[in-house]
Amino acid sequence: MPPPSDIVKVAIEWPGANAQLLEIDQKRPLASIIKEVCDGWSLPNPEYYTLRYADGPQLYITEQTRSDIKNGTILQLAISPSRAARQLMERTQSSNMETRLDAMKELAKLSADVTFATEFINMDGIVVLTRLVESGTKLLSHYSEMLAFTLTAFLELMDHGIVSWDMVSITFIKQIAGYVSQPMVDVSILQRSLAILESMVLNSQSLYQKIAEEITVGQLISHLQVSNQEIQTYAIALINALFLKAPEDKRQDMANAFAQKHLRSIILNHVIRGNRPIKTEMAHQLYVLQVLTFNLLEERMMTKMDPNDQAQRDIIFELRRIAFDAESDPGNIPGSGTEKRKAMYTKDYKMLGFTNHINPALDFTQTPPGMLALDNMLYLAKFHQDTYIRIVLENSSREDKHECPFGRSAIELTKMLCEILQVGELPNEGRNDYHPMFFTHDRAFEELFGICIQLLNKTWKEMRATAEDFNKVMQVVREQITRALPSKPNSLDQFKSKLRSLSYSEILRLRQSERMSQDDFQSPPIVELREKIQPEILELIKQQRLNRLCEGSSFRKIGNRRRQERFWYCRLALNHKVLHYGDLDDNPQGEVTFESLQEKIPVADIKAIVTGKDCPHMKEKSALKQNKFIS
Repeated sequence: MPPPSDIVKVAIEWPGANAQLLEIDQKRPLASIIKEVCDGWSLPNPEYYTLRYADGPQLYITEQTRSDIKNGTILQLAISPSRAARQLMERTQSSNMETRLDAMKELAKLSADVTFATEFINMDGIVVLTRLVESGTKLLSHYSEMLAFTLTAFLELMDHGIVSWDMVSITFIKQIAGYVSQPMVDVSILQRSLAILESMVLNSQSLYQKIAEEITVGQLISHLQVSNQEIQTYAIALINALFLKAPEDKRQDMANAFAQKHLRSIILNHVIRGNRPIKTEMAHQLYVLQVLTFNLLEERMMTKMDPNDQAQRDIIFELRRIAFDAESDPGNIPGSGTEKRKAMYTKDYKMLGFTNHINPALDFTQTPPGMLALDNMLYLAKFHQDTYIRIVLENSSREDKHECPFGRSAIELTKMLCEILQVGELPNEGRNDYHPMFFTHDRAFEELFGICIQLLNKTWKEMRATAEDFNKVMQVVREQITRALPSKPNSLDQFKSKLRSLSYSEILRLRQSERMSQDDFQSPPIVELREKIQPEILELIKQQRLNRLCEGSSFRKIGNRRRQERFWYCRLALNHKVLHYGDLDDNPQGEVTFESLQEKIPVADIKAIVTGKDCPHMKEKSALKQNKFIS
């Protein structure tokens, strides 16, 4: 007797008869089992029959798939695939419209089964279906319903990959494209037509070209303004397919056409902000569109700057001009020579935070991020000029070791954003993590850069970073961004608010919390040790901070003019009772003695310490700005 693993107990149904309960020996030939079932119901010609599942897609069971049968499965005795295919072939060409419609319904259902599909295709079934579509006879009764089932069957048969999509005629393509462009077409026909066109584009480069000539951007975008999310999904899927298969030199043209037709805002208003929840497939298509849109940046990301290209060098000159004003251009100073001009440029490029002060073009020769970083910097300087100038001047006013180099930061940040957003990588079939905020702006990547460069500058200050801490700051910024993105902000402003809540201290708290959540850190010995050494550690931190105050530090003085070269120095007395401070002509290289600092403030007289916008000089600037507007 065969072991139990080779025996499966099933129920087999046949219309108008009682079900048979059968123990199937998986080692027996399937034909032998079918004969036994037919004998049980006294059915002749067992070769005309086969078994299939009673539930779900009702797939046929073959020698290759029989191992999937489980105990308790309900099966059906059915007409064999070859016989069913032959019968349906005849009925689909019947002169009786009711018979033809019923046949198309059955064909649409059975075509999902690869066993049946193989038999039907071998009888030139696809040729028959394409001719029915090409004829476009609308005088028949049940035309729309029959056409919908015909297109469904065609798509199911082609999806098995048994025959090439290249066999499709231009007449068929024009007919399908016509259903997409017609203003009042049945929803089922439109849905299947969009799906067929998408499959053609994805599976054949030659068909892509033909379809691209037949379908306009406006026709597809009009289908996004309907209330049917399935139609919207298929329309975006076709847009994505055309985008994906377009030659590289045509993709930007497509993107420009989408922008002219307001594709982004239509998707935002009619899909993302529609009154229906986003289904999984729609989310995937939005993710794909997001990826393909960002991939347009790949060319610039992988383009090195040519230090000898004057047009590219002019962009760097423009960054300098916007930051420091044309008035400071040495070319405007009478009697200024070439050497003086070079010295001024070098000084300005250092203040802009470039690594190569003499020739900053060399900073953009690494790919990624290549020229994309320069594009981002120019966008910030032109469209967010106040932010750009503030960041540059704020850092140029700090002492050298604490300044956050804008140029270097912008280049590394651009590279980081490309890595996080996976610019240049093809969409992943299993992902659907689109971000609504990227559909709120035509220049979403540049806007994201603008938000994140401000975050970087803020985090740098919070960490009190020096040049040696650059990589540490970038690691924290990456963590801030990657922690904020999963919250899927609906707008760039919401993303900015989320980043604001993820300050450096909050990141440290989250890190500590995550570490503490590990079992090892919760063990009694660790808890006991922590409590024991905490007072000692806190005292050590206090002493380190006091020692740093006693060493003192220099600060750049800022007046009404943007650039000042004067400094002032402050340090705490060794007895911790007095703060000594005074002006200096140059940035000190070593320790500044207490005797050289003429001014002092008793610590006991200090009532409060204010920072940021609460500082008096910041309030004065704000008042002056308001007065200018009033006058």
